[in-house]
Amino acid sequence: MEEYILKISTEDAKGLIYNISKVLFANNLNIEQNAEYVDPDTKEFFMRSIISGKVMQNILLKELKEVLPEGSSITLNKKIKKDVVLLATKESHVLGDLLIRYTSNELNANIKAVIANHEDLRSLVEKFDIPFYCISAENLSKEQHEDLVSKKIDEFNPELIVLAKYMRILTPNFVDKYKGKVLNIHHSFLPAFIGANPYKQAHERGVKIIGATAHYVTNDLDEGPIIFQDVVRVDHSYSWEDMRNAGRNVEKVVLSNAFELLLNDRVFIHRNKTVIL
Repeated sequence: MEEYILKISTEDAKGLIYNISKVLFANNLNIEQNAEYVDPDTKEFFMRSIISGKVMQNILLKELKEVLPEGSSITLNKKIKKDVVLLATKESHVLGDLLIRYTSNELNANIKAVIANHEDLRSLVEKFDIPFYCISAENLSKEQHEDLVSKKIDEFNPELIVLAKYMRILTPNFVDKYKGKVLNIHHSFLPAFIGANPYKQAHERGVKIIGATAHYVTNDLDEGPIIFQDVVRVDHSYSWEDMRNAGRNVEKVVLSNAFELLLNDRVFIHRNKTVIL
């Protein structure tokens, strides 16, 4: 039996769950899992349901819209693997981790391609029988390069784009084109330690916690809605290389967890934060 993920966000009101359930029942659909949340500050209602049965999407969406407040957001996605494109530069740790998880069938995804601006990772990617495309930025403006990257991405029509340590700042045009579809990872020293070697700076300052943050990409650099974060503790005995290795490990965990949340339609964007159900 087919399964779908239904996501609803709307202003809170009495009887929402009853009205939604009534529509699902009338369409002979069963709720397999359900989760709800109401933001106490904004009074926004969020609901994620896994439903099963024969879904007539247009009819179901129309009937749900009729029983919900005006301006409600409703999405209905079949519970199948999502098409994904990965962007990378030279660092291999998060990309390699995702590829291993993918080939181990741990990710609910179809990784269609890896696009990079350097050739360094070609041999790694091709070991997993995934297409690798190098689009060099040399002698190109940022806009020219992004146009080429965007055209290659669009060949695969992905539902998600993951920046697997893609070390280029994206232009507003690119961000707007793929709004709500781009996942990024960065170490959590930002903005305190900016530059080529944040771990050496962190070592010199004697930090005690190393972390990473996975977030949606917006035009505010590294300030998009946060999806997943984690930390590891370090101490004075760590060299800066040890700190870098610890940071890379936590980056892998954070990115894969955020990626999994997106693949399973568990993330709602609410203003500049997320609700995870």
